[in-house]
Amino acid sequence: MCGIAGIFHCGTIKPVDPTRIERMTDVLAHRGPDGSGVWTAPGVGLGHRRLSIIDVEGSPQPMHSDSGRLTISFNGEIYNFAELRGELEARGATFRTQGDTEVILAAYEQWGAQCVSRFNGMFAFAIHDAKRRELFLARDRFGVKPLFYGQLSDGSVAFASELKGLLAHPLVRREVDPRAIDDYMAWGYVPDHRCILKGIQKLPAGNTLLLQHDSPVPAPQEYWDISFAGRHKGKAKDLEAELLHHLQQAVSSRMVSDVPLGAFLSGGVDSSSVVAFMAEESRRPVTTCSIGFDVASADETSHAQTVASLFATDHHARTVSADQFDALDTIAGMFDEPFADASALPTWRVCQLAREHVTVALSGDGADEAMAGYRRQVFHAHEEKLRGVLPAVLREKVLGPLGRIYPKADWAPQPLRAKTTLLSLAGSGERGYARALCVLPPEMRFALYSPELAGALGNYRAEDPLLELMSKAPMRSGLDQAQYADLKFWLPGDILTKVDRTSMATSLEAREPLLDHRLVEFAAGLPDGLRVKGRQGKWLLKKAMERYLPEEILYRPKQGFVTPIAQWLRGPLAERTRGIAKSAMLARTGWFDNAALSRLADDHIAGRADHSRVLWQLLMLDRSLARLGVT
Repeated sequence: MCGIAGIFHCGTIKPVDPTRIERMTDVLAHRGPDGSGVWTAPGVGLGHRRLSIIDVEGSPQPMHSDSGRLTISFNGEIYNFAELRGELEARGATFRTQGDTEVILAAYEQWGAQCVSRFNGMFAFAIHDAKRRELFLARDRFGVKPLFYGQLSDGSVAFASELKGLLAHPLVRREVDPRAIDDYMAWGYVPDHRCILKGIQKLPAGNTLLLQHDSPVPAPQEYWDISFAGRHKGKAKDLEAELLHHLQQAVSSRMVSDVPLGAFLSGGVDSSSVVAFMAEESRRPVTTCSIGFDVASADETSHAQTVASLFATDHHARTVSADQFDALDTIAGMFDEPFADASALPTWRVCQLAREHVTVALSGDGADEAMAGYRRQVFHAHEEKLRGVLPAVLREKVLGPLGRIYPKADWAPQPLRAKTTLLSLAGSGERGYARALCVLPPEMRFALYSPELAGALGNYRAEDPLLELMSKAPMRSGLDQAQYADLKFWLPGDILTKVDRTSMATSLEAREPLLDHRLVEFAAGLPDGLRVKGRQGKWLLKKAMERYLPEEILYRPKQGFVTPIAQWLRGPLAERTRGIAKSAMLARTGWFDNAALSRLADDHIAGRADHSRVLWQLLMLDRSLARLGVT
């Protein structure tokens, strides 16, 4: 795993200062502590920081092709590089190294931009073609690896693995995009279609970008999308066997490493399944790592220990407590953009723990999105069926007004929290799912905004890009639509961002076998009834894993990587909570109604409501803005 950065001049060919590239890569040293390199030529410069995983002694970057025509800076892993290497050798290619970087160069030389469709892996890379005077940028199908880019005032395009790499360039403006604030307050992160700073973009997952010296910057080109439009036919047992085959192949392909390798183990279905296949594949005990909490209701370490004992793993566990939130600024610095998924702290801690024992760790991320593991997906599927039978007039004229006056009962048992369901059913399926996914719906966000921010936003609402995405989903059912939204919107913006930044902050490579594109494509074709039965999500996965895992692991209520942030904000962090409305940084922006923020804090601390998610958002926004030095 690595960090990459570079500069390419569009419209002209000017020299690139290698010192500038070096500065951009130096701030990415955590992504690659094992080596660095800078290469420049007229109009282009590439930089690299290396974390050695495969071909540890060879494959330095930036790397040149045999002919000298191509030069690459690459972040990621190509899991099928050995097979591709054999195919390319049969076509006459020769190789000097044993790694996957040179295979990418040979594949690009052989197939051009279409080579990305042949890669099974996680990647972000830049290839300069000296003959064509082009720079080719690419990002993997799901967006496991990040890539930021922006056009600067001198006509150049700068890119980097993280925003901090771009911020090392003196021409990058630090002006906040107000739409990104609404996006962040809605979702708790800045989605991939936006960046916190104006003029900076993220290359979308499954996209490429071709830059030329004599042309303006074009739009990215999509090379892959997930489709739910088809359905597999066959008996459930046969599909179960095929699913197991895909799982085994996904895990085994990600166990190729020349450095120590292990796994994250939460004790849930997904990570336990990964560990089960790793144990089957490995001749030595699998190294596993778990994080627990000092709040018993959120602690899963006993379940992780059950799985660790079952497969005789070399298990390591650690507890996270509230007093570890003195690392708030450190966490904000990892993400650059504001990021409010509170599970980032335990994810970082488990990465720290894993790095003490291994250099590569496999995770269970991606199964909930790919195989219908979220409760909101199941609810959306049921709600879509209701929308199909309830008259539109009834939904709009009766359920809508009822939902608006129904009290928001965060304290009540789940079946009694009807406000969200009523409001969801009153609108379209897309709007209903947006309400289920967001932290704050529009009416609650805008109650916190100042007139200045509301005016700057105009008619824009953070939900708009998600609604457009869902309306175009290649699908057959409401369940398909919900999963498509999660795979394309939630997964890259939240889950994969969290894992990439926290793992890379510790110089640990995290791999996601359950996001093998062949596995996800297979899962997308399963009939709804094999993904969800009643309210049980991931049904076929759980059924298939019955031969490996005990019932108490497979069928216990889903907990996830829960952080007890609500209790912490009322207890050890109460003073920070009270100080949100008085924050000099937030006050200076003029974006919020300080009296409204004070009420949120007071009501949460008093236990009158649970505002933990939005309060945590505001805390992280404050810290992120301070670190970015924005205007």
